[in-house]
Amino acid sequence: MKIAVVTGASSGIGRAISERLLYLNYKVIGISRKVDKNLCKNSDFIAITTDLSSEEGVLKVAQELKKESIHILINSAGFGRFEPHEELSFETIIKMSFLNLTAPMLLTNTVLRDLKKNSGYLININSIEALRASKFAGVYSATKAGLKAFSDSLFEETRKSDLSITNINPDMTQTSFYDSLQFETTQKEDEKLLATDIADVVEHILKMRKGAVVSEYTIRSLKFGIVKKKRR
Repeated sequence: MKIAVVTGASSGIGRAISERLLYLNYKVIGISRKVDKNLCKNSDFIAITTDLSSEEGVLKVAQELKKESIHILINSAGFGRFEPHEELSFETIIKMSFLNLTAPMLLTNTVLRDLKKNSGYLININSIEALRASKFAGVYSATKAGLKAFSDSLFEETRKSDLSITNINPDMTQTSFYDSLQFETTQKEDEKLLATDIADVVEHILKMRKGAVVSEYTIRSLKFGIVKKKRR
């Protein structure tokens, strides 16, 4: 059974992707800060609990992954804060930069030989913010643009292998990502994405002819919608 690694597996996009990979008969190693008990009911799901926004958390995962032969790595874990830059704390800037960019690069470094040997897939769940400039998103956009640049460079570097590398750039997706923010998606179906939409994209990538690669996959809602939360 082929092994897929998914970060941020306990909720949102990472959870939807993990469920889809299990459905497609992959063994899934799910990495997150919390354990999803429903996912753990599946015997093909292995949970690793750690905080990928810290060096120690990534090193813990790296040691475990070195014991396996990995076919797919999906970097989905991430968070954002959208405020004037001078109002962000040092801790927030450091953690956002590490989780969104440094951790994916370190985990890719850990399993890249396996991915190349196994004709595997590296899929980075990026953001529409990697492709545009938005106010109050300086650090978040920088991490996502950096992740895109890393993926694009690695694609060129590994083209003599059978490794497929894809950036997925979702627009606003209804998940817990917005729980601690001052805005969120609307309830209208055509003004938001669902986590299952991103899982659909992953499934499409995995089912394509191996000789073709969608290196950049941008997915947006048909219409634009956003809701500002009431201040408490």
